[in-house]
Amino acid sequence: MNDYLFFIPIALALAVGVISPGPSFLFVAQTAMNKSRNHGIATSLGMGTGAMILSLMAITGLFVVLQTIPVLYFVLKILGGAYLFYIAYQMWQGADDPIVANSNSNSYSSSSQNTPSLTNGSLIKASVLGLLTQLSNPKTAIVIGGIFMAFLPEQLPQYSIVLLSLMAFVIDASWYILVAIALTTPHAQRIYLRFKKTINRLASGLMGMLGLKLVFNQ
Repeated sequence: MNDYLFFIPIALALAVGVISPGPSFLFVAQTAMNKSRNHGIATSLGMGTGAMILSLMAITGLFVVLQTIPVLYFVLKILGGAYLFYIAYQMWQGADDPIVANSNSNSYSSSSQNTPSLTNGSLIKASVLGLLTQLSNPKTAIVIGGIFMAFLPEQLPQYSIVLLSLMAFVIDASWYILVAIALTTPHAQRIYLRFKKTINRLASGLMGMLGLKLVFNQ
């Protein structure tokens, strides 16, 4: 078991990273509050899948490509920033949508015609959007790559790649599921309903600023 002790600092570093507020947190929060708890959980699973993919990139050294090919990194930053702007626009557009009770989802949902109902298709879409949001920031791959470079031993024990990737999935998905559940409690929903327009506009502005930061920061 001592061969796997390096998992502990990696897990702690990944946990600190996922708890830090960013686009992923904002997107899960908005999905859970605007749609339903189940949509928030589906989005969280997409986030976890994204973390697993980025971890695989880090372990296999693919993240080094982002560091050594500036043009690729620049293109991914532009695409990621554009995607975050799109999410910000969607949040802003939905700020005025009325909210109605949704008895099937333990939450509330927008009455806008563009808001999907609680179906398998809409939950899959929420999960895919969560995945895309997680993958939209190439800097995340660099950060995760740095964590693995700092703590991985020269010789990996058996099954380490699979176990580390699954660990990243569990850490990310668990945190965002907790966020989704916390924000769909009756008390949280009452606060959200009272200040929905302001909360959505603030979240939209923050998401837009994160998009700008991604595009223009080195």
